[in-house]
Amino acid sequence: MEILDYAFMQRALIAALIVGITAPAIGIYLVQRRQALMGDGIGHVALTGVGLGFLLNTSPVWVATAVAIAGSVVMELIRWYGRTRGDLALAMLFYGGMAGGVMLMNLSDAGSNANLGTYLFGSITTVSSQDMTTIYVLAALVLAITIGLRRQLFAVCQDEEFARVTGLPVRLLNLLVAVTAAVTVTVAMRVVGLLLVSALMVIPVAAAQQISRSFAVTFAVAVAIGVAVTLTGTATSYYVDVPSGATIVLFAIGLFVVFTALAAPLAKKRARAAAEGTEGCTLEVPGSRTAADEVSVGG
Repeated sequence: MEILDYAFMQRALIAALIVGITAPAIGIYLVQRRQALMGDGIGHVALTGVGLGFLLNTSPVWVATAVAIAGSVVMELIRWYGRTRGDLALAMLFYGGMAGGVMLMNLSDAGSNANLGTYLFGSITTVSSQDMTTIYVLAALVLAITIGLRRQLFAVCQDEEFARVTGLPVRLLNLLVAVTAAVTVTVAMRVVGLLLVSALMVIPVAAAQQISRSFAVTFAVAVAIGVAVTLTGTATSYYVDVPSGATIVLFAIGLFVVFTALAAPLAKKRARAAAEGTEGCTLEVPGSRTAADEVSVGG
């Protein structure tokens, strides 16, 4: 295949594969917690890290990771303690992160509007060998947490009160989810961009939920969808010369529409199978009692 003849496309496809696995892997917990837009907020904050990296003339990915982790911790603290004005504080954090990133990028000598665009909307063909090393390390961390602690994380995301009663460290696990989401954002920002990364974390999970009812199946199907759309979108962007991030997200939305259309027939089929399964179950009621059925109480 021609696409594999170029080193930059080999790196692009590997990066797409990794992001296709890691984004839904943490996204399923965010969806379960009803925090589907958390990745979008972290992306805004991570942009400040990108700008700071250019300003300090160091790796924007690693600086963005550190800033995104710090931002995710602040977001989780606001969720714990900011009951009354938490939404306002989060909005200021998101907008401040975006504005800070743009300002720092323009103040740096290496930064430019072109560089800003590659991080906002993704530019998978510009992924370097150094970026790949970072992606490998961060992706391994994400998968170790999302798979190794899947039972604990699922319990916390499903019902915090029940998880607390069972003795799980709820706040620590919630913080771990937030930090893992932050790491995933920085892993995926070169592939789909900071403004679109949340879509790749949420849409495959939402599509998988249309046809599956168990956590394990939803997890597997969501990852499969993530891999399919990232690889297909990357290849399409090469042959058609269109932005990779937008192409990947549009493919994901397309699959969500298809899975939604399949959901109703599958639900009817399951209901029919369940009804047929109960036909053979009958309860016989005796017409009359015999002498052995009588119970008497002696005086």
